[in-house]
Amino acid sequence: MNTLHKTQNDLPEEARRGAVELLNQHLADVLDLGLQAKQAHWNVKGPNFIALHELFDKIAEQLEELTDDIAERAVALGGVAQGTLQIVSKNSRLAAYPLNVASGKGHVAALSSALATFGASARSTIESASELGDADTADLFTEVSRAIDKLLWLVEAHMQSRD
Repeated sequence: MNTLHKTQNDLPEEARRGAVELLNQHLADVLDLGLQAKQAHWNVKGPNFIALHELFDKIAEQLEELTDDIAERAVALGGVAQGTLQIVSKNSRLAAYPLNVASGKGHVAALSSALATFGASARSTIESASELGDADTADLFTEVSRAIDKLLWLVEAHMQSRD
């Protein structure tokens, strides 16, 4: 396990180590998710092109904000944010994004699946961080979960109708 940097943060070292581990796992996942949103943004085609192109870019931007929050929390606890391409490639738990997708419907399905997977993981991490005694990291993941749920809704709305 990596050494923590000195900090006057009063959380016990064991709690900080555990939280940094949780944060870095989700950092790998959210970086992958952001790249998947950009993949959809760059490659979407079809009758809803402009709406989806702009939506996928907005999602990537919002994921970048969440990425910073997750990485900066790891560093604030004395850890090192592990966000290199090599680490993300090795540690992301998201399914690989399909490269043969072009239709809006296909990108909506693929990105919805990735968002749902990440959202479920963020929700389970709320409890894990609480068990470590780190209410602030639990709160961060509550914010992350809420943001991902909103993004998932925005994407899924393109496939839902009552008519």
